[in-house]
Amino acid sequence: MTDDLPNPALLPAGLADLLPPEAEREAALVEAMMGVFAAHGYERIKPPLLEFEDSLLAGSGAAVAEQTFRLMDPVSQRMMGLRADTTPQVARIAATRLAAQARPLRLCYAGQVLRVRGTQLAPARQLPQAGIELIGGAAPAADAEVAIVAVEALAAVGVTAVSLDVTLPTMVPALFDAAGADAALRARLARALDRKDSAAVTSLVQDQGGALAALPGLMAAAGPADGALAALEDAALPPAARAIALNAAAVLGAIRARAAALRITLDPVEFRGFRYHTGVAFTLYGPGMSGELARGGRYVSQNDEPATGMSLYPDAVLRAAPPVAPKPRLFLPLGADGAAMRARGFATVAALAPEDTPARLRCTHELKDGAAVPVVTKD
Repeated sequence: MTDDLPNPALLPAGLADLLPPEAEREAALVEAMMGVFAAHGYERIKPPLLEFEDSLLAGSGAAVAEQTFRLMDPVSQRMMGLRADTTPQVARIAATRLAAQARPLRLCYAGQVLRVRGTQLAPARQLPQAGIELIGGAAPAADAEVAIVAVEALAAVGVTAVSLDVTLPTMVPALFDAAGADAALRARLARALDRKDSAAVTSLVQDQGGALAALPGLMAAAGPADGALAALEDAALPPAARAIALNAAAVLGAIRARAAALRITLDPVEFRGFRYHTGVAFTLYGPGMSGELARGGRYVSQNDEPATGMSLYPDAVLRAAPPVAPKPRLFLPLGADGAAMRARGFATVAALAPEDTPARLRCTHELKDGAAVPVVTKD
């Protein structure tokens, strides 16, 4: 019986249709951001949606292995994966197809990613991504560039007053290593740091001394970048951790030189995010409650090349961007030519049958005697 058939509109958890006008708005938003990337010299690439598992999950791809859907390729009989993040694919392309290109290599992309599971706050499993990768540049100016370009891309679609949150994912491991902390202590401290439990962190390190003694102070310093940098400068850091702090100061200085008004926060002991980050990591937050708009940072690409990048999330950007009025829809009577009106910015909707009317086709205007006349709707 037909009553037993599933509703054809029902989709798996975390997947959704994007309907008019949001689908058009998102597409226009992505192209506007890609235009900013291109203006800064980033060249567009288009990786495939699926790859062989062993290449997709190589290098930095291993960090998203648990989020990767897998399936058997009926042609090659090899396992394939659906990308959960585009950055590992860019790294593969740079190391193989573009290996002979001069460095630094600037690449950009836009496409969809699919993940095994969402989060409680972000349950979507299919996500649009648009981003940039700068491969072969190790200078702090490279990290600053990807942050600035991402901020400019957001501004191009009307999202201003953003906040750049900077973290140092390698700082805590460097302090653990310098202190010779055992696995049990590392696990307890990592849990306390992740929960922002300053009392637990203080309790765990009070009898340790050495490098771990800096943790409570660095934890308390999280906030505006200037204050956090001052705390890093004053802290008694071992050499490896000091190098991380100096690099962070150089990156932030380069960002400030190009975007003095940008609000920047720094959390020296935050280490969440993709595990492949090896230097400064970035998160861009939108104004108000619009949330996380982009994420990126320093990593090691394939062939051990230094790299940095930023992925923007157009679905989140769409929610933060100011509403844009859709194109006015102009009804064309049977046989009418709308070329001149399309040149004037109208979306023309041609009648195909006598029963077609402006109201039926959801038009805002009607072509009468060569002019666009607003459609008057009855209350």
